[in-house]
Amino acid sequence: MTTAMTAFPADGYTARWQTWDGTGDETVTLRWENEGWTAIGEVGREAVSYVLRLSAMWQVRQFLLFRDQDEPDLWLGNDGSGRWGEMNGAHRTDLDGCTDLDLGCTPFTNTLPIRRLRLDEGDAAELVVAMVDVETLGIVPVKQRYEHLAPQQWRYTNLDSDFTTDFTVDRFGLVHDYENEYRRV
Repeated sequence: MTTAMTAFPADGYTARWQTWDGTGDETVTLRWENEGWTAIGEVGREAVSYVLRLSAMWQVRQFLLFRDQDEPDLWLGNDGSGRWGEMNGAHRTDLDGCTDLDLGCTPFTNTLPIRRLRLDEGDAAELVVAMVDVETLGIVPVKQRYEHLAPQQWRYTNLDSDFTTDFTVDRFGLVHDYENEYRRV
């Protein structure tokens, strides 16, 4: 049986986080449009904004990162089968097979595999994601593991670095508290 998550309100949803030490904050707004979700995030500490366009099944279709310009500093698209490309049309073969996108400066991107995979309690999944460095704009494939430990309790492991942390999610599957990193406000 698949674990149920509450559907987001039709008129959208906004979540806010603060870094554990209180030095930064983030706001993400989700809207349903064009038969999918659009997430718009503002990350204060890193002074970046992002737009993620997602399918109805929470697959990344498009990612834009803005640092200090009106135009995106980084633009990636995914065809839904794991083939990634840049704004200029260049195929990013190094990212082929990546199922999700991860920004280390936000807890929001942990929601993507959680909502997409819909794991039952006790189940786990390993996946390869496109990890974006907002400072250098570098993107590398990273192996990750998500484990659904208990109701609203998850474990994330970066299999390339062996970093592991447990975190809680709200009824929508959005990270609530990510110990020593982020907390909801």
